[in-house]
Amino acid sequence: MRLNSINREILALSIPAIIANITTPILGIIDVAIVGNMGSAVYLAAIAIGGSIFNMLYWPFAFLRMGSSGMTAQAFGSNDKRQYSLVLYRSLLVAIIVGIAIIAFQYLIAQCAFYFMRITNDTLFYSQKYFSICIWGAPAMLGSYAVSGWLIGMQNSRATMWISIFVNLLNITCSLVMVYQFDMGIIGVATGTLIAQWGGFLLGLTIISFKYTLSSASLSNILQRQELNRFFSINADIFLRTLCLVAVTLWFTRAGAQQNNTILAVNTLLMQLFMLFSYFMDGFAYAGEALTGKYIGAKQPAKLKSCIKALFAWGMAMAGIFTAIYLFGGNPFLSLLCSENEIIEASATYFYWAVAIPACGFMAFTWDGIFIGATRTRAMLLSMATAMTLFFIIYFAFTPLLGNHALWLAFLCYLLIRGIVLATLSHRLTSK
Repeated sequence: MRLNSINREILALSIPAIIANITTPILGIIDVAIVGNMGSAVYLAAIAIGGSIFNMLYWPFAFLRMGSSGMTAQAFGSNDKRQYSLVLYRSLLVAIIVGIAIIAFQYLIAQCAFYFMRITNDTLFYSQKYFSICIWGAPAMLGSYAVSGWLIGMQNSRATMWISIFVNLLNITCSLVMVYQFDMGIIGVATGTLIAQWGGFLLGLTIISFKYTLSSASLSNILQRQELNRFFSINADIFLRTLCLVAVTLWFTRAGAQQNNTILAVNTLLMQLFMLFSYFMDGFAYAGEALTGKYIGAKQPAKLKSCIKALFAWGMAMAGIFTAIYLFGGNPFLSLLCSENEIIEASATYFYWAVAIPACGFMAFTWDGIFIGATRTRAMLLSMATAMTLFFIIYFAFTPLLGNHALWLAFLCYLLIRGIVLATLSHRLTSK
């Protein structure tokens, strides 16, 4: 079947993004494999604790990617080189300042994080070593968010794919050499991660400098008050939205842990089906960010409507494909991830909640990309806050009656309401 130009653009942007998404968990698996063969479970626990801390530390700053993407795409669509150059400069400036602040307050961050984790002394010792090295990658990590969002806005998800592959290969190589060649143990793993973070950031800057001609700008241009207010207004909405998302994610894990270890393991295992689906849908969401912003910037409402229609066609197709895959291949896939028969058998009770994830979630992913491209971040915050509120209402109302089923019911409703609220507000995107 011959694809029209919009579908070709969607695939050209989404496929590299999907590949980049899939390579990320591979890195985590390799790190676990390296540490898992170092002779003590303490090392593995330290990596898990350190990774969780950095995920929670960096996750709220995802606005540096999402905010940059939409504003850059609109400037690209209107062929405003000065404006998309300034978006990059502002994003990088904020990333570097926040990254330096994280390094400056690393002791306080570490004290709070490790107190919250309440881990044993042996694990604490190695977790602190891991943390004290990787924390120096904060400016690079946040800078990479800004670079990634800017490149997506410039319709270049292929560059982000190659950066992601480079980071993973560099991390794996450095970690293997330092652990097995120089016998550096967990310090070697942390150093490999640090080198890869800075290597990826510098590669991104190198690609930008060679591929794009940017407008020069003074500090006063970068800090121009009206544009800076818009920059922070958009990113503040995304920041608050991310906090709502983090609250739901943490509570989902906590609620499982409060029941028993088996339920926690079952929920964690079934959530891998959500993660796998999200890797693919995020790719189409990135395409939505880039194309929506471009068509809005270029003032092409007819193409915008066609793009939205095509994105939803792909979203529904992905939902149908993944639902079928999970129905007929979900159990074998779970068996590959876990060899404990008790957990596999217990997961059967909740399996069909996970099968329903694609149907309930595809709308939220699709609209998120479209609204980011349109820089309609206040609507995104509203949808997330509404969905989070509904999640907690359903959880507390039905848990006494349904137990762990109530947690899954709340999670699916949370995904569904995000899409419904954004769909309700979407008429404003094409009416202007």
